[in-house]
Amino acid sequence: MLNYKNYYGAVHYSSDDEVFFGKILAINDLVTFEGDTVKALKTAFEEAVDDYLQTCQEIGKLPDKTYKGTFNVRLSTELHKQSALFAAMHNITLNDFVKKALAFALSRKDPAELDRHFGENHFQHS
Repeated sequence: MLNYKNYYGAVHYSSDDEVFFGKILAINDLVTFEGDTVKALKTAFEEAVDDYLQTCQEIGKLPDKTYKGTFNVRLSTELHKQSALFAAMHNITLNDFVKKALAFALSRKDPAELDRHFGENHFQHS
């Protein structure tokens, strides 16, 4: 993942085209970038961010995506049941349990630490 001016870019590699490519995350628009070397990719990402911010300023648009703070989570019926029971046993709402679980997971710096707490193979590492 790339970071520039508090914007993040997801990065992928195409072995067929031998090129790195990505898109800017957490914005309302689709802005992509690519490069055939890591240096070229970083330069393209920074240019894409700068161009995006300049375009937003010129048209009077807010560049950041607005998050409402609500989202749907799809899970198995068994995980839903276990989560609801866990929350009830700890006298908290299911919503508060999910918020605490997300905050706990995000406070971990090493994805392997999540595996140790939650079990192997629940988290894919990139």
